[in-house]
Amino acid sequence: MTQIIVAALYHFAPLPDFRDRREPLQALCDAQDIKGTLLLAEEGVNGTIAGRREAIDLVLGHLRAFPGCAGMEHKESFAETMPFYRMKVRLKKEIVTMGVPGVDPNALVGTYVEPEDWNDLISREDVVVIDTRNDYEVRIGSFRGAVDPQTKSFREFPEWFENFQRTHNKPKVAMFCTGGIRCEKSTAFAKSTGLEDVYHLKGGILKYLERIPEDQSLWQGECFVFDQRVSVKHGLEEGGYDLCFACRQPISDEDKASAQFVEGICCPHCVDVFSDKDRKRFEERQRQIALAKGRGNDHIGQDLDRARETADLQAEEHRRRSIAGGDTAKSDSQ
Repeated sequence: MTQIIVAALYHFAPLPDFRDRREPLQALCDAQDIKGTLLLAEEGVNGTIAGRREAIDLVLGHLRAFPGCAGMEHKESFAETMPFYRMKVRLKKEIVTMGVPGVDPNALVGTYVEPEDWNDLISREDVVVIDTRNDYEVRIGSFRGAVDPQTKSFREFPEWFENFQRTHNKPKVAMFCTGGIRCEKSTAFAKSTGLEDVYHLKGGILKYLERIPEDQSLWQGECFVFDQRVSVKHGLEEGGYDLCFACRQPISDEDKASAQFVEGICCPHCVDVFSDKDRKRFEERQRQIALAKGRGNDHIGQDLDRARETADLQAEEHRRRSIAGGDTAKSDSQ
């Protein structure tokens, strides 16, 4: 069996003609049977793709030929089965959405710290360590002693950080995220507020888990990833979490053993979130998926992908609404 290469990448570089680059990139990926998602914006490229070794190398070479992208780095892991169902090249306003105009990692960014030097930095008494990821990601794993902003989306981070900055008393800030891209913007934002000593983990958690042996690691738990693997462990081995098809949050074996878990419909993290109308729709979707699997339909991957894409949008909307607390999300959806 041919091993599948999973390549996670991002690069900030001015791409004023990014719209013209979408179709040729999509065509190349389709021709090479590459699957995953790539985002193009005026500020650069971001995404994760999977496929054969030769095909991945070809697409990476194509991306590195973009103006200013020759130095683009990527992180690799491996999968026994294809972790994506189709290939999407999308045009976006930002390759990672913070929503703060003028934050430009090409102009201002924190100091990169190699994984091998990260333990020493975050163990210092004068350093505060901040996990810039969302609450559902932090829940399954983080660095020892890291601050959890408990954000529902990355758009909330700037306001959280401005409030946090008024209360903490350590002069140095170290930030980390999954692959490094969110820290490019979070450290750029932190520097724009006047903070001088700002650091971030180069290559993110994924590069740390790849390079640092488990017996030397300060990482605790697993790392959420945005593909069908759901989570990875040290050495980037596939983790033990699944994904709730309704709220798109990681779920453990304990979650699945709960009476509040119904496959494809709800889990302990969203049992009170969705409306009865939503649940009826989820039930029908799950029934159709089971029927298609039973028939062995070739197009089930596309059906699943469209359903998951819709679920992602619904879950993100519910996460935003849940900031207000109570039954807002449920009542608004009825």
